[in-house]
Amino acid sequence: MAQDKATLIKQFIDIQRPGIESLARGLVEQSSAPIAQAGSQYLQTQVPEAKRESAAKAADAELKKYFDDAYPIVRDKAVQLAPGALTPLLEQNFSEDELKQLLAWINSPLSKKYQDLNPKMQTALTEKLVADTRGTIEPKMRALDENVAKALGAPTEGAAQGSAKAPAKAPAKK
Repeated sequence: MAQDKATLIKQFIDIQRPGIESLARGLVEQSSAPIAQAGSQYLQTQVPEAKRESAAKAADAELKKYFDDAYPIVRDKAVQLAPGALTPLLEQNFSEDELKQLLAWINSPLSKKYQDLNPKMQTALTEKLVADTRGTIEPKMRALDENVAKALGAPTEGAAQGSAKAPAKAPAKK
């Protein structure tokens, strides 16, 4: 019986591999986001306009090189660690029958349809949320940008131009 439960847990984790890989992708993207954001702000405020396009391409190439190097490392480690991290939680919280039901649901056409629609639902909500809160949040972000610059002793003239913008849409997936 324990072998059956262990087999079900392994099947569940195997099915979750795309999500595990997505988690790794998000972590790598998140780790480079502050550098990309700071670089973008620097590009807009400190690099002469005539050199911006080539500098942006060079910076983008470096960001891509980082992602291409770091993502496989983090992805492979996430896939390796997932069984050890998830198995105890699944063993403690699900019976063998519940695992069978969970696997049946995950493999069902309805679940697949929902999984396909879920990103579109998140995008629709994100776009609506950003549009409806932009007018309130952008002034707060500009004030934050200026206040942080002041706190750091950095120049504040035009500091809010490049960095204090609410996201226009959900972050793009690579």
